[in-house]
Amino acid sequence: MLKVINVVGARPNFMKVAPIVEAMKRREREFAPFVVHTGQHYDAAMSEAFFRDLELPAPDVYLGVGSASHAAQTAAVMERFEPVLLQEKPDWVIVVGDVNSTLACALVCSKLGVKVAHVEAGLRSRDRTMPEEINRILTDQVADLLFTPSEDADKNLLAEGIPAERIRLVGNVMIDSLLKHLPGADKSLIREQLSLTEKEYAVVTLHRPANVDCPDTFARILDALETIGHRLPIVFPVHPRTRRTITELGFAKRVAESKTLRLIEPLGYLDFLRLYSGARLVLTDSGGIQEETTVLGIPCLTLRETTERPVTVSLGTNKSVGTDPGKIVFEAMAALDENSRPKHSVPALWDGHTAGRILDALVQS
Repeated sequence: MLKVINVVGARPNFMKVAPIVEAMKRREREFAPFVVHTGQHYDAAMSEAFFRDLELPAPDVYLGVGSASHAAQTAAVMERFEPVLLQEKPDWVIVVGDVNSTLACALVCSKLGVKVAHVEAGLRSRDRTMPEEINRILTDQVADLLFTPSEDADKNLLAEGIPAERIRLVGNVMIDSLLKHLPGADKSLIREQLSLTEKEYAVVTLHRPANVDCPDTFARILDALETIGHRLPIVFPVHPRTRRTITELGFAKRVAESKTLRLIEPLGYLDFLRLYSGARLVLTDSGGIQEETTVLGIPCLTLRETTERPVTVSLGTNKSVGTDPGKIVFEAMAALDENSRPKHSVPALWDGHTAGRILDALVQS
Protein backbone atom coordinates (compact mmCIF):
# COMPACT_ATOMS: atom_id res chain seq x y z
CA MET A 1 0.00 0.00 0.00
CA LEU A 2 1.28 3.45 -0.91
CA LYS A 3 1.00 6.23 1.66
CA VAL A 4 0.53 9.50 -0.21
CA ILE A 5 0.52 13.03 1.18
CA ASN A 6 -1.70 15.32 -0.91
CA VAL A 7 -0.84 19.01 -0.49
CA VAL A 8 -3.35 21.86 -0.87
CA GLY A 9 -2.40 25.48 -0.39
CA ALA A 10 -4.97 27.68 -2.13
CA ARG A 11 -8.55 27.18 -3.29
CA PRO A 12 -7.66 26.26 -6.91
CA ASN A 13 -5.70 23.34 -5.43
CA PHE A 14 -8.85 21.90 -3.85
CA MET A 15 -10.45 21.12 -7.22
CA LYS A 16 -7.29 19.27 -8.30
CA VAL A 17 -6.72 17.27 -5.13
CA ALA A 18 -10.34 16.27 -4.41
CA PRO A 19 -10.66 13.79 -7.34
CA ILE A 20 -7.29 12.26 -6.49
CA VAL A 21 -8.18 11.68 -2.84
CA GLU A 22 -11.58 10.30 -3.82
CA ALA A 23 -9.95 7.88 -6.27
CA MET A 24 -7.50 6.76 -3.58
CA LYS A 25 -10.33 6.03 -1.18
CA ARG A 26 -11.96 3.83 -3.81
CA ARG A 27 -8.67 1.91 -4.10
CA GLU A 28 -8.10 1.52 -0.37
CA ARG A 29 -6.02 -1.64 -0.76
CA GLU A 30 -3.50 0.30 -2.83
CA PHE A 31 -3.50 3.79 -1.30
CA ALA A 32 -3.58 5.50 2.08
CA PRO A 33 -4.29 9.19 1.38
CA PHE A 34 -3.21 11.95 3.78
CA VAL A 35 -4.17 15.61 3.23
CA VAL A 36 -2.01 18.56 4.28
CA HIS A 37 -3.50 22.06 4.03
CA THR A 38 -0.73 24.65 4.22
CA GLY A 39 -3.16 27.51 4.83
CA GLN A 40 -1.42 29.66 2.22
CA HIS A 41 -4.79 31.20 1.37
CA TYR A 42 -7.25 30.69 4.15
CA ASP A 43 -10.69 32.01 4.89
CA ALA A 44 -12.64 29.82 7.29
CA ALA A 45 -16.02 30.13 5.58
CA MET A 46 -14.67 29.81 2.03
CA SER A 47 -12.36 26.89 2.81
CA GLU A 48 -15.13 25.00 4.57
CA ALA A 49 -17.48 25.64 1.64
CA PHE A 50 -14.96 24.29 -0.87
CA PHE A 51 -14.15 21.22 1.21
CA ARG A 52 -17.88 20.54 1.60
CA ASP A 53 -18.81 21.17 -2.03
CA LEU A 54 -15.97 19.02 -3.33
CA GLU A 55 -16.57 16.28 -0.74
CA LEU A 56 -12.94 16.56 0.28
CA PRO A 57 -12.23 15.17 3.77
CA ALA A 58 -11.00 17.58 6.41
CA PRO A 59 -7.22 17.94 6.24
CA ASP A 60 -5.19 15.61 8.42
CA VAL A 61 -2.75 18.45 9.09
CA TYR A 62 -3.28 22.20 8.85
CA LEU A 63 -0.06 24.24 8.79
CA GLY A 64 -1.69 27.66 9.20
CA VAL A 65 0.90 29.59 7.20
CA GLY A 66 -1.32 32.51 6.15
CA SER A 67 -0.51 35.43 3.86
CA ALA A 68 2.98 36.91 3.61
CA SER A 69 5.53 37.91 0.99
CA HIS A 70 6.51 35.22 -1.49
CA ALA A 71 9.82 34.59 0.27
CA ALA A 72 8.36 34.52 3.79
CA GLN A 73 5.42 32.35 2.77
CA THR A 74 7.55 29.83 0.89
CA ALA A 75 9.99 29.62 3.79
CA ALA A 76 7.18 29.18 6.33
CA VAL A 77 5.62 26.33 4.35
CA MET A 78 8.99 24.60 4.09
CA GLU A 79 9.68 24.99 7.79
CA ARG A 80 6.27 23.66 8.86
CA PHE A 81 5.99 20.91 6.24
CA GLU A 82 9.36 19.30 6.99
CA PRO A 83 8.41 17.83 10.41
CA VAL A 84 5.16 16.45 8.94
CA LEU A 85 7.14 14.72 6.23
CA LEU A 86 9.63 13.30 8.73
CA GLN A 87 6.85 12.02 10.96
CA GLU A 88 4.55 10.55 8.31
CA LYS A 89 7.25 9.00 6.07
CA PRO A 90 5.09 8.83 2.92
CA ASP A 91 5.91 6.86 -0.19
CA TRP A 92 4.86 9.81 -2.35
CA VAL A 93 3.90 13.47 -1.97
CA ILE A 94 1.56 14.97 -4.56
CA VAL A 95 1.73 18.71 -5.20
CA VAL A 96 -0.60 20.43 -7.64
CA GLY A 97 -0.68 23.63 -9.62
CA ASP A 98 1.71 26.53 -9.23
CA VAL A 99 1.23 28.29 -5.90
CA ASN A 100 4.01 28.93 -3.38
CA SER A 101 3.02 25.84 -1.39
CA THR A 102 3.56 23.70 -4.49
CA LEU A 103 7.20 24.70 -4.83
CA ALA A 104 7.89 24.81 -1.08
CA CYS A 105 6.70 21.25 -0.44
CA ALA A 106 8.43 19.93 -3.56
CA LEU A 107 11.72 21.43 -2.37
CA VAL A 108 11.38 19.85 1.07
CA CYS A 109 10.71 16.45 -0.51
CA SER A 110 13.68 16.82 -2.83
CA LYS A 111 16.02 17.69 0.04
CA LEU A 112 14.84 14.73 2.13
CA GLY A 113 14.79 12.21 -0.69
CA VAL A 114 11.00 11.72 -0.64
CA LYS A 115 9.42 11.07 -4.04
CA VAL A 116 7.24 13.93 -5.25
CA ALA A 117 4.75 14.04 -8.13
CA HIS A 118 3.60 17.29 -9.73
CA VAL A 119 0.06 17.39 -11.08
CA GLU A 120 -0.48 19.98 -13.83
CA ALA A 121 3.19 19.93 -14.82
CA GLY A 122 4.69 21.49 -17.92
CA LEU A 123 2.47 24.55 -18.27
CA ARG A 124 4.40 27.63 -19.39
CA SER A 125 3.37 31.22 -20.01
CA ARG A 126 6.92 32.35 -20.99
CA ASP A 127 6.37 35.28 -18.60
CA ARG A 128 8.82 35.13 -15.71
CA THR A 129 7.33 38.22 -14.10
CA MET A 130 4.56 35.88 -12.95
CA PRO A 131 5.51 34.25 -9.61
CA GLU A 132 3.50 31.20 -10.69
CA GLU A 133 5.79 30.70 -13.70
CA ILE A 134 8.83 30.47 -11.44
CA ASN A 135 7.00 28.00 -9.19
CA ARG A 136 6.06 25.85 -12.18
CA ILE A 137 9.54 25.73 -13.67
CA LEU A 138 11.34 24.93 -10.42
CA THR A 139 8.79 22.36 -9.24
CA ASP A 140 9.09 20.50 -12.53
CA GLN A 141 12.87 20.40 -12.19
CA VAL A 142 12.83 18.62 -8.83
CA ALA A 143 9.73 16.41 -9.18
CA ASP A 144 10.16 12.67 -9.76
CA LEU A 145 6.94 12.30 -11.75
CA LEU A 146 5.39 15.00 -13.91
CA PHE A 147 1.69 14.60 -14.68
CA THR A 148 0.79 16.77 -17.66
CA PRO A 149 -2.66 17.92 -18.81
CA SER A 150 -1.92 18.30 -22.52
CA GLU A 151 0.63 17.52 -25.22
CA ASP A 152 2.06 21.05 -25.28
CA ALA A 153 3.08 20.57 -21.65
CA ASP A 154 5.00 17.42 -22.57
CA LYS A 155 6.85 19.35 -25.29
CA ASN A 156 7.75 22.12 -22.84
CA LEU A 157 9.27 19.66 -20.39
CA LEU A 158 11.24 17.79 -23.04
CA ALA A 159 12.60 21.11 -24.36
CA GLU A 160 13.81 21.91 -20.83
CA GLY A 161 15.73 18.66 -20.64
CA ILE A 162 13.32 16.66 -18.48
CA PRO A 163 13.77 12.93 -19.24
CA ALA A 164 10.76 11.43 -21.01
CA GLU A 165 10.50 8.63 -18.45
CA ARG A 166 9.53 11.17 -15.79
CA ILE A 167 6.63 12.57 -17.87
CA ARG A 168 3.10 11.14 -17.96
CA LEU A 169 0.31 12.67 -20.07
CA VAL A 170 -2.75 12.04 -17.90
CA GLY A 171 -5.21 14.82 -18.76
CA ASN A 172 -6.72 17.60 -16.70
CA VAL A 173 -7.74 16.65 -13.17
CA MET A 174 -9.75 19.86 -12.71
CA ILE A 175 -12.13 18.56 -15.34
CA ASP A 176 -12.72 15.50 -13.13
CA SER A 177 -14.17 17.89 -10.54
CA LEU A 178 -16.07 19.90 -13.13
CA LEU A 179 -17.83 16.95 -14.72
CA LYS A 180 -18.61 15.27 -11.41
CA HIS A 181 -20.15 18.35 -9.83
CA LEU A 182 -22.10 19.84 -12.75
CA PRO A 183 -25.29 17.97 -11.74
CA GLY A 184 -24.93 19.14 -8.14
CA ALA A 185 -24.35 22.71 -9.26
CA ASP A 186 -27.71 22.62 -11.04
CA LYS A 187 -29.32 22.58 -7.60
CA SER A 188 -27.73 25.90 -6.68
CA LEU A 189 -30.11 28.85 -6.59
CA ILE A 190 -27.45 31.50 -7.14
CA ARG A 191 -28.87 32.65 -10.49
CA GLU A 192 -32.33 33.00 -8.98
CA GLN A 193 -30.96 34.84 -5.96
CA LEU A 194 -29.21 37.31 -8.27
CA SER A 195 -32.22 37.52 -10.67
CA LEU A 196 -30.12 36.36 -13.61
CA THR A 197 -31.35 34.72 -16.80
CA GLU A 198 -29.16 32.11 -18.45
CA LYS A 199 -27.00 33.49 -21.29
CA GLU A 200 -28.04 37.06 -20.56
CA TYR A 201 -25.11 38.09 -18.35
CA ALA A 202 -21.33 37.98 -18.17
CA VAL A 203 -19.03 36.98 -15.30
CA VAL A 204 -15.66 38.52 -14.48
CA THR A 205 -12.96 37.41 -12.03
CA LEU A 206 -9.82 39.40 -11.25
CA HIS A 207 -7.12 38.72 -8.70
CA ARG A 208 -3.64 38.78 -10.22
CA PRO A 209 -1.41 41.54 -8.81
CA ALA A 210 -0.39 42.71 -12.28
CA ASN A 211 -4.05 43.60 -12.92
CA VAL A 212 -5.41 44.71 -9.58
CA ASP A 213 -2.40 46.37 -7.91
CA CYS A 214 -1.59 48.82 -10.71
CA PRO A 215 -4.06 51.74 -10.82
CA ASP A 216 -3.56 52.41 -14.54
CA THR A 217 -4.09 48.76 -15.49
CA PHE A 218 -7.10 48.35 -13.21
CA ALA A 219 -8.61 51.56 -14.60
CA ARG A 220 -8.24 50.30 -18.17
CA ILE A 221 -9.97 47.05 -17.28
CA LEU A 222 -12.80 48.93 -15.57
CA ASP A 223 -13.17 51.12 -18.67
CA ALA A 224 -13.66 48.01 -20.78
CA LEU A 225 -16.06 46.37 -18.33
CA GLU A 226 -18.22 49.48 -18.15
CA THR A 227 -18.49 49.57 -21.94
CA ILE A 228 -19.32 45.88 -22.20
CA GLY A 229 -21.82 46.33 -19.38
CA HIS A 230 -23.99 48.49 -21.64
CA ARG A 231 -24.57 45.33 -23.68
CA LEU A 232 -25.30 42.95 -20.79
CA PRO A 233 -24.89 42.99 -17.00
CA ILE A 234 -21.58 41.79 -15.55
CA VAL A 235 -21.42 39.87 -12.28
CA PHE A 236 -18.15 40.23 -10.39
CA PRO A 237 -17.48 37.83 -7.46
CA VAL A 238 -14.76 39.85 -5.77
CA HIS A 239 -11.63 38.14 -4.49
CA PRO A 240 -10.77 39.50 -0.99
CA ARG A 241 -7.46 40.85 -2.26
CA THR A 242 -9.19 42.60 -5.16
CA ARG A 243 -11.79 44.15 -2.88
CA ARG A 244 -9.00 45.58 -0.77
CA THR A 245 -7.19 47.09 -3.74
CA ILE A 246 -10.43 48.60 -5.09
CA THR A 247 -10.54 50.68 -1.92
CA GLU A 248 -6.80 51.35 -1.71
CA LEU A 249 -6.57 52.53 -5.33
CA GLY A 250 -9.57 54.84 -4.98
CA PHE A 251 -12.00 52.93 -7.19
CA ALA A 252 -14.60 52.19 -4.51
CA LYS A 253 -16.93 55.04 -5.46
CA ARG A 254 -16.61 54.36 -9.17
CA VAL A 255 -17.44 50.69 -8.75
CA ALA A 256 -20.27 51.36 -6.30
CA GLU A 257 -21.92 53.81 -8.70
CA SER A 258 -21.58 51.55 -11.73
CA LYS A 259 -24.97 50.56 -13.12
CA THR A 260 -23.62 47.61 -15.10
CA LEU A 261 -20.98 46.03 -12.85
CA ARG A 262 -22.46 44.00 -10.01
CA LEU A 263 -20.06 43.11 -7.21
CA ILE A 264 -20.87 40.11 -5.02
CA GLU A 265 -19.03 38.19 -2.32
CA PRO A 266 -16.84 35.21 -3.31
CA LEU A 267 -18.82 32.04 -3.89
CA GLY A 268 -18.36 28.39 -2.97
CA TYR A 269 -17.45 25.95 -5.70
CA LEU A 270 -20.96 24.78 -6.60
CA ASP A 271 -22.50 28.27 -6.57
CA PHE A 272 -19.68 29.65 -8.71
CA LEU A 273 -19.94 26.74 -11.14
CA ARG A 274 -23.66 27.39 -11.46
CA LEU A 275 -23.01 31.10 -12.00
CA TYR A 276 -20.38 30.97 -14.73
CA SER A 277 -21.77 27.90 -16.51
CA GLY A 278 -24.83 29.98 -17.37
CA ALA A 279 -22.90 33.04 -18.55
CA ARG A 280 -22.85 34.28 -22.13
CA LEU A 281 -19.26 35.46 -21.66
CA VAL A 282 -16.51 35.08 -19.03
CA LEU A 283 -13.65 37.52 -18.52
CA THR A 284 -10.87 36.40 -16.22
CA ASP A 285 -7.20 36.43 -15.28
CA SER A 286 -7.49 32.99 -13.68
CA GLY A 287 -5.94 29.85 -15.10
CA GLY A 288 -8.48 27.15 -14.29
CA ILE A 289 -11.45 29.09 -15.63
CA GLN A 290 -9.83 29.12 -19.07
CA GLU A 291 -9.92 25.32 -19.00
CA GLU A 292 -13.41 24.93 -17.58
CA THR A 293 -14.97 27.34 -20.07
CA THR A 294 -13.25 25.43 -22.87
CA VAL A 295 -14.95 22.20 -21.80
CA LEU A 296 -18.31 23.94 -21.39
CA GLY A 297 -18.03 25.85 -24.68
CA ILE A 298 -18.34 29.29 -23.10
CA PRO A 299 -16.48 32.23 -24.72
CA CYS A 300 -13.67 33.32 -22.41
CA LEU A 301 -11.44 36.40 -22.59
CA THR A 302 -8.24 36.13 -20.57
CA LEU A 303 -7.16 39.54 -19.34
CA ARG A 304 -3.46 38.79 -19.67
CA GLU A 305 -0.97 39.07 -22.52
CA THR A 306 0.06 35.43 -22.16
CA THR A 307 -1.47 32.17 -21.05
CA GLU A 308 0.18 29.02 -19.74
CA ARG A 309 -2.78 27.13 -21.19
CA PRO A 310 -2.44 27.74 -24.96
CA VAL A 311 -4.47 24.63 -25.73
CA THR A 312 -7.54 26.56 -24.53
CA VAL A 313 -6.85 29.05 -27.34
CA SER A 314 -5.85 26.63 -30.10
CA LEU A 315 -8.64 24.14 -29.40
CA GLY A 316 -11.00 25.83 -26.99
CA THR A 317 -13.02 28.98 -26.54
CA ASN A 318 -10.38 31.20 -24.94
CA LYS A 319 -8.63 34.32 -26.23
CA SER A 320 -5.81 36.21 -24.53
CA VAL A 321 -6.67 39.88 -24.90
CA GLY A 322 -4.40 41.67 -22.43
CA THR A 323 -5.58 44.81 -20.69
CA ASP A 324 -6.08 47.22 -23.59
CA PRO A 325 -9.71 48.35 -23.25
CA GLY A 326 -10.21 48.65 -27.00
CA LYS A 327 -9.11 45.07 -27.61
CA ILE A 328 -11.13 43.73 -24.68
CA VAL A 329 -14.29 45.46 -25.89
CA PHE A 330 -13.73 44.42 -29.52
CA GLU A 331 -13.29 40.75 -28.65
CA ALA A 332 -16.18 40.82 -26.18
CA MET A 333 -18.55 42.26 -28.75
CA ALA A 334 -17.38 39.72 -31.32
CA ALA A 335 -18.12 36.90 -28.89
CA LEU A 336 -21.51 38.34 -27.98
CA ASP A 337 -22.50 38.81 -31.62
CA GLU A 338 -22.14 35.11 -32.38
CA ASN A 339 -25.47 33.36 -32.71
CA SER A 340 -24.14 30.13 -31.28
CA ARG A 341 -21.34 28.94 -29.08
CA PRO A 342 -17.94 29.14 -30.79
CA LYS A 343 -16.66 26.05 -32.55
CA HIS A 344 -14.28 24.25 -30.27
CA SER A 345 -12.98 20.88 -29.29
CA VAL A 346 -12.05 19.45 -25.91
CA PRO A 347 -8.38 18.45 -25.50
CA ALA A 348 -7.56 14.76 -25.32
CA LEU A 349 -8.00 13.08 -21.92
CA TRP A 350 -10.05 15.94 -20.46
CA ASP A 351 -12.67 13.29 -19.80
CA GLY A 352 -13.19 13.10 -16.05
CA HIS A 353 -10.86 10.12 -15.53
CA THR A 354 -7.52 11.83 -14.95
CA ALA A 355 -7.28 10.90 -11.27
CA GLY A 356 -7.41 7.20 -12.10
CA ARG A 357 -4.58 7.57 -14.61
CA ILE A 358 -2.50 9.40 -11.98
CA LEU A 359 -2.97 6.56 -9.50
CA ASP A 360 -2.11 3.95 -12.13
CA ALA A 361 1.15 5.76 -12.83
CA LEU A 362 2.03 5.93 -9.13
CA VAL A 363 1.49 2.20 -8.75
CA GLN A 364 3.65 1.47 -11.79
CA SER A 365 6.51 3.75 -10.74
